[in-house]
Amino acid sequence: MKEIIHFLEEVVSFAAQIGITLTEMAGIAILLITVVKAIIGYFRKNEHLRLDLAEGIALAAVMLGGVYMAQAQHTVGVFGGIASGSARFNPVQETKSVFGLANGGISWRYYSLPRFVGAVGADLEFLQRGFSYGYTYQTIIDDNGVEQRDYSYYKRQLNSIMLPMVWQPHVYLAKNHIRVYLEAAFTLSYNFGGDYEYDDSDIRGKYDWRLERDNRFGYGLAGGGGFALLFGRYEVGFRARYYFGYADIMRNMNKYYNNATDGKENPFRLTPMRSPLDNVTFNITLAYRFNKDGFMEWTYKPKRQKRSRDFQFSHKGDSQLRSH
Repeated sequence: MKEIIHFLEEVVSFAAQIGITLTEMAGIAILLITVVKAIIGYFRKNEHLRLDLAEGIALAAVMLGGVYMAQAQHTVGVFGGIASGSARFNPVQETKSVFGLANGGISWRYYSLPRFVGAVGADLEFLQRGFSYGYTYQTIIDDNGVEQRDYSYYKRQLNSIMLPMVWQPHVYLAKNHIRVYLEAAFTLSYNFGGDYEYDDSDIRGKYDWRLERDNRFGYGLAGGGGFALLFGRYEVGFRARYYFGYADIMRNMNKYYNNATDGKENPFRLTPMRSPLDNVTFNITLAYRFNKDGFMEWTYKPKRQKRSRDFQFSHKGDSQLRSH
């Protein structure tokens, strides 16, 4: 009977931890979505911006405040670094990556008590994206008599507000002073701004976003990993992440076909059928832990001590041994 009661207690505890995790993730998601909507509303001059912002913050505060007292298993942090960007066109086009981009943002993580769950959370991130497209070429013959194509490139750079929702399984090393982790995330994005230039001329300018041609919103997946060094309540670390886009940055040729009248900002004679964007980022991370006593999942086990065995022989056994 005691075993059954103990099992039921573990089930209830596990369900409570999962409920807390999901509730907090929902609260953080509402808060981040509210911020993104506020940014979009500001540029679109939304008359109800303040009311929408207040409602979103109030709802997030209710959800987060109700569970925060139950478990203080949180970190908040900042991150920043460098990035590269590329595009995957279909039909396949001549492209190359754009380097020297930047990203940065804020992060939140909840460290769940069930050990195999790891950490879950979300980031609010500014990410520069881009691609280089070989819009024309000249045919040349190299020294070996082989025909080569010398491309001229159109380079486009744009900005995105990213919302990755992250699952982060991890392990602790060195008595909980080093954390090594992997990441998997679903991402939402809002694209804006940016510029373009041609590498074979002085033609350049600001990119003019047009709703009938360009996609403002995107989604995709991300994955990566990193490590963090733990000092008291602080974590300092390094992270690498790959963003794999699924949404197209441009509407395809079946939806938009006025390329000839767009001018130099659009180098495509026919818009590709698919045009998702990818990114690779390398970041320095800094996080602060709210719980000063450490996380409940920390279970450092001391080394096992060797047991010493004392063999005692009875007089009877001893006499039997001697008899042999």
